[in-house]
Amino acid sequence: MTRTANRIFHVSDVHFGVEHRDAMAWFEEAVHSERPDAIVCTGDLTQRATRAQYRAAQDWFASLETPVMLQPGNHDMPYYNLWERFRRPYARYEVLEAAVGVELSLDHALVVPFDTNVPAQLRWPWSDGVVTRRKLDAALAALTAVQDDPRPKLVACHHPLLPADDNRKNPTIRGDMAFAELAAAGASAVLSGHVHLPFDMERSRANHAMRMIGAGTLSTRLRGAGPSFNEVTITADHRIEVTRRDFASGG
Repeated sequence: MTRTANRIFHVSDVHFGVEHRDAMAWFEEAVHSERPDAIVCTGDLTQRATRAQYRAAQDWFASLETPVMLQPGNHDMPYYNLWERFRRPYARYEVLEAAVGVELSLDHALVVPFDTNVPAQLRWPWSDGVVTRRKLDAALAALTAVQDDPRPKLVACHHPLLPADDNRKNPTIRGDMAFAELAAAGASAVLSGHVHLPFDMERSRANHAMRMIGAGTLSTRLRGAGPSFNEVTITADHRIEVTRRDFASGG
């Protein structure tokens, strides 16, 4: 039987080490009772990328028993071990991804990964996004490979590619360029995290429009909004519907 829609639970910034345990339990209950088709987590899985935090993340994602696509965030590279941060920044993350991550196969949507992190940059702090030509080209190549597929194409990355409004400086270096090129290549929306505030807006660059969908956080690192995640529904007629799901104390 063909499904009439795909439901994705889009979560971000879990920050194992400073996770919000009640909100995590609430999310677990939603996954187990509602059985979404997939979970997309757009980075900051850990707080300091320690091995203990990665083990906790692995156990938690495995317990959800749902296909999950992971993206790394700026917090997911070693914080205390600078040698490892510069030489093998994703070694610990890749163990987690190999254990619980999958390439999603959905009836009504395609999800393309896009890494917006770098181990270091010429500004402080090193937390905001940086678009590199190599990583953008990899995402564009993935979009080109499926350009004839009519399903909506969702790009998953950690950092929002544009600021909250066009009157602000873009904290993601070369984010405007990435937004324009991804939109021109056929991307329908970008799923992201990082700012710990959920949003859903349509923006445009270089005469190409694209939707920006940001998830909140399931950590205690709150920035003006409580813990939350997004329920993203993609219908058979290519509509993308987003419902913000907010945690309230006590469930």
